[in-house]
Amino acid sequence: MSGAAPHIAIVGGGTAGWLAAHMLRRLSRETDTACRLTVIEDPDIPTIGVGEGTTSVFRDVLLDLGFDEFEFMRETGATIKYGIRHIGWGARSSGPGSDYLGPIDDPHQLTPDPTGQGRPWLHYSAIAAGQQAIRSHVFTPLMTGQRAPWAQQGGKLMPVSPYHHAYHFDQAKVGAFLRRKADGIEQVSSKVTGIEKDSGSGLVTALKCQGQPDIAVDFVFDCTGFRRALMTELGVSWHHYGSLLPLNRAMPFWLEHSEAGEIAPYTTARALRSGWMWQIPTADRLGCGYVYSDAHTTPEEAQREIEQVLGCRITPRADLAFKEGRLKQPWSGNCIALGLSQCFLEPLEATSIHGTVVQLLLLGAGGFLAHLGGDISDLRENYNQAVNQQIDDFAQFINLHYAGGRRDSAFWQDMTECGISDLNRDRLELWSNEAPIRAHFPTLPAGLPHVQEQLYMPVLDGLGLLPKAPCKAALTRTAGMARAARLQREDNREQFRKISAKALGHREFLTRLNSGDLPC
Repeated sequence: MSGAAPHIAIVGGGTAGWLAAHMLRRLSRETDTACRLTVIEDPDIPTIGVGEGTTSVFRDVLLDLGFDEFEFMRETGATIKYGIRHIGWGARSSGPGSDYLGPIDDPHQLTPDPTGQGRPWLHYSAIAAGQQAIRSHVFTPLMTGQRAPWAQQGGKLMPVSPYHHAYHFDQAKVGAFLRRKADGIEQVSSKVTGIEKDSGSGLVTALKCQGQPDIAVDFVFDCTGFRRALMTELGVSWHHYGSLLPLNRAMPFWLEHSEAGEIAPYTTARALRSGWMWQIPTADRLGCGYVYSDAHTTPEEAQREIEQVLGCRITPRADLAFKEGRLKQPWSGNCIALGLSQCFLEPLEATSIHGTVVQLLLLGAGGFLAHLGGDISDLRENYNQAVNQQIDDFAQFINLHYAGGRRDSAFWQDMTECGISDLNRDRLELWSNEAPIRAHFPTLPAGLPHVQEQLYMPVLDGLGLLPKAPCKAALTRTAGMARAARLQREDNREQFRKISAKALGHREFLTRLNSGDLPC
């Protein structure tokens, strides 16, 4: 380690790189642990992306970093996201198993089950009554009513929900916003062309930069995206998910908003013959793309299918090949990979930015800065284990979305007959007799947010995979729980109706936000 204040270099900007810089700077200040931070950004890297979605944890961190939410939204073309609208994922043409919503608020966060056992009792109650689980979510009427999470009352803007919402935005603009806010973080505009390593330890000691002197480092983050520039030189191998997640190409494109009507406060994921198509509404337009399997269709056929479904011509921005998977060692030596450098999963559940944020929180919880300069082997081992578990759990959650029994094309036949993982088949067998509980899902250290029953329940119910009987049985095991849950749901329904009625329309909110016509 060189000197009292370690030099941490972040190679690659973008959302992952600049989030790392800001969150590490915040960690340095909170723990009174000095470090020098440098972001090395290649000015010639093009951006292909057409919109990105987050989870609610991003807003939590955004506010914790001290950013003004409305300034962020204006400068990044952001819109509100309450969850995902899934279209055509199941075998049925209507009702459960066809189209369903996946709101991201957790109604049990404020109304936990009375026994303290982490059971989603409001979900149980709705399903036992023959209703949708999402009736328990305040985000559901805000999604269906296409409302903003604020109401104007007495000349003031008031939040209508106690839960963090998420965002859609242009990720290139997010990187630019975070770059502009990076006071006290050194910035180097150059391409890293190689590394120098210590001959004994194998640790990275310096970065070779195009047109710049070598930059000495004590620790480095690889945020170079699909290039994985540092991890490739370090020889870190890739764990491919193969048949678990067989989609391997993406065709992104833009669409314009209609001049009339609302702007949806949710991501749309429409199942197609060989994969699925996303629609992400930013303030300016719709970012779209078809994620598909090239074993089941060609780029030409994929474009024709898109145009047939949408009823209009499109101009693809690219046709990208990828392998869904993760690095086997996301922390190798004194280098950590974040973002697309660390893993790539189809963007069905907005896991990319969420994963980056939680991984940085995991480093903070483990005392990352305090350990630099000493023995970090245990911290590194624990981090790798937790991150690999995190991404594997993401992959299993995405795989579950294909379990709705659709068989109307070769791709869906393959997924239905042999594409669902053994773990998910075992879970579905368990849940056919026992309602899901928190104990059925892995956790992350320090209680950090993860995919557990709060996200699984709407998907399982939406696909028609949760029978009534186990949910009813789970309620009746505790005296009075069924009645308490029913009364709570009835109270929620009335409160949610009032909330949705008074909230601003999403389009009106965005128009006023971007014109500076919102009250304080």
